[in-house]
Order: sequence, then C-alpha cells, then structure tokens
Amino acid sequence: MDFYQKLGGLILGSRLRRLSEYFLAEVNKVYADKGLAFDASWFSVFYILSKNEQVSMIDIAETLEISHSAVSQLIKNLEKKGFIESYPSENDGRKRLLRFSEEGKKMQENIAPIWDALQNAMIELMQENENNALLLKSLESIENSFANKSLSERIKK
Repeated sequence: MDFYQKLGGLILGSRLRRLSEYFLAEVNKVYADKGLAFDASWFSVFYILSKNEQVSMIDIAETLEISHSAVSQLIKNLEKKGFIESYPSENDGRKRLLRFSEEGKKMQENIAPIWDALQNAMIELMQENENNALLLKSLESIENSFANKSLSERIKK
C-alpha cells in the first residue's frame, strides 16, 4: 500500500482500478456464496432494466456514458446467458429494445436483497470516518472537473 500512497496523484488511475477490481471481486464472492451465477460487471444493465420495463441499447449507452459497442458486447453476453431478450421497436424497426427474460426476472429478484445489503454496507463504510464520507463527493467533483477539461488536455498543457 505504501508504494501507491507515495506516488499520490501520479498513480491515481491504477489505485482506482485496483480498488474497483477488489470491490467487484468481493461482491462476486457474495453472489457465489448465495449460489447465484451473476457477475458484478452486469450490475448497471440489470439495474437499468429493473427500473424500466424495456430500454434501448442507445439509452443504456447514454445513461452509462459508455460506447454503444461496449453496451452491445455486454448485452450479447447477457442474451447468451438467457437473462435478456431483444426485439425490434414497434415505432422504429432499426431500434432494438431490451427486456428481462423470465430467467432474468428471477435473477433480478434473487440479487435485489444483495443490492440492499451492499447499499447498507456502503452506508456503514461511509460512516466509519469523515474521509470515507467524502469519497463519493470527491469522485463526483473529479468527474465534473474532467467534464470541463479532460485529463489529456491537462497533461498537454
């Protein structure tokens, strides 16, 4: 840990990736312990579909602020697993809409309590000390700063 702390902002991306990988691995352990064949990397799509009866790939990409191709790859994987169905829009045949399959609905019902427990665990973590509580606000601030001026622009300057 000392290596990362000494390098500070120079290694921020690596620290965030390392923390993200740890977080996802820990959540995946919980899914596995509950006997659920679910991967934490699917969370965002499952969450969006849990709040919408149907949604387009374009809407998911825009909501998550990721490329259409990244969403397409994720959706193909979830379709192969039998969790999601895609079908053409009645209004625009070129547009594909997504919804949970019956298996996807069952999975959503099974993982919802884990999401609640995760939310509670994160609240507990944020309340452990004031620095933890500042994490989400700090991340939001950094995201907003990058929206105004990208990291690459800052480096080139």
